[in-house]
Formats: sequence, structure tokens, C-alpha cells
Amino acid sequence: MSLPALLAPPSTDAASLRGRVVVVTGGARGLGAAIAQVLGESGARVVLADHAIEAAQDRAAVLAERDIDAIAMPLDVTDAAACERTVETIRARFGRLDALVNNAAIDVTAPLAELTIEQIHSVLATNLAGPFVMAKLCAALMAGQRGGGHIVNIASTASKRAWPNASAYHATKWGLLGLSHALHAELRPQGIKVCAIVAGGMRTPFLLDRFPELDPGLLQDPLNVARVVRFVLLQPEETVIPEVTVLPVRETSWP
Repeated sequence: MSLPALLAPPSTDAASLRGRVVVVTGGARGLGAAIAQVLGESGARVVLADHAIEAAQDRAAVLAERDIDAIAMPLDVTDAAACERTVETIRARFGRLDALVNNAAIDVTAPLAELTIEQIHSVLATNLAGPFVMAKLCAALMAGQRGGGHIVNIASTASKRAWPNASAYHATKWGLLGLSHALHAELRPQGIKVCAIVAGGMRTPFLLDRFPELDPGLLQDPLNVARVVRFVLLQPEETVIPEVTVLPVRETSWP
């Protein structure tokens, strides 16, 4: 079977995400919105968890117009109490959680000498501590339910190489990749699969709003990465994908 066929929308209920509950952090726009759309099109009930709640509500309304079961929930992943409330709300509303997609992330592009201590802590809290806390809370819910669950961490080529003026971002993405593999090893006995998506440059606001000089033609459609997330979630019970790299054809994840 060709790769395009593998990534194509499932044609049967047995190969779909029908009925599964998935929470996507940072789901209001960009890659998060694309993931919510693709998983929703495959039958998942998607929770768009984002600190920008109005944007998340607007996006959920757009998805609803496409007959996707989507709701918005406010979530600041740097706030552990907010993470707890979100997971408890999901448990109370749906009774289960089948997948967590840790997608929320920020960056501060600046030389080390110009980074403030507050900026360093902010990037660490959003990109690494937040996914760590959400994984802990969601794994506790998944471990107690039939069928286990799945944690997908959105890493980056920044977890494989390094460039100047992005030290905080690199530290978090290298850390997130390590966390993913550690949790992959630890949570398998509980029926919880963990995967890191090493994503290359995408045509999203995360890049284009900050670097307008970038050629969009050298980047990839975030829907392509979202389809790989779906592919990971559709693996049979006996198979797990711990890490997968998805790049524009003219990008490399290596120095």
C-alpha cells in the first residue's frame, strides 16, 4: 500500500476515530486547528483547548458547520490548576479521554544576552512543563479506562538541530522529544501509547507572522502534518509509532 493510501481518510468505521475523545492544546489556529479538523473529519469528538478562548470558540463553530463534534475549552497550559480543571471537565462531560495532542507552544527569538529570565521561564512553562503536566493528568485518566489512550507530542526539527537566537525554544523541544520517549517506555504497560511528531516548517501563523520574509512555498501545509497525527492514532492495538518526522521536501532535520 502506498503512503498516500495509508494517509487517506478511513473508509470504514473500524478504521476511523468515531467516538474517540481527543483534546488538542493550542487548537484555535495553525497546526492545532488543522489537527482538530482532520481528526474531527475522521469521527473524533475534539476539544479545542486554548488560552485564546474566543478564537477557539470561533474555530469550533467553523468545525460544527462541517458536522464535526467540536467544543472549545479555556486552557493556559502553564497553569497546573487550569490543566486539572480541563481534564476533570473532560472526564465529567465525556467519561473518557482517548488522546491528548500536546500542540500549544510559544517562542521568543532573541540572543541569549537579550532574553529575560521571565521569557525563559515562559517558554519552558508553555513548551515543556505544560505538556508534562497535561501528560501526567491525562495518563491518569487513560490508565483507568478500557482501551487505554494515546499521547501525541508535537516536537519540531528544533529537537534535532540548533540555530542561533532560539536557545529557549531548542531547550524545550529537545526536552519534549526526550519526555516523549521516556513516557513511551513507561506508559506502554498501562495501555497508553506515546508518539513525538517531529514537524518541519509549516504555513502557519507561528512562523509566517514572525518571519514574513519566509517563502511559503518552502513550507508545508499543516494539514499534511495533521494527517500524520491521524495515521499515528489509527495504528492497531499491537503497534505504536514512538516518533515520526514530517518535513517539507526541501528541509532537513539534521545540521
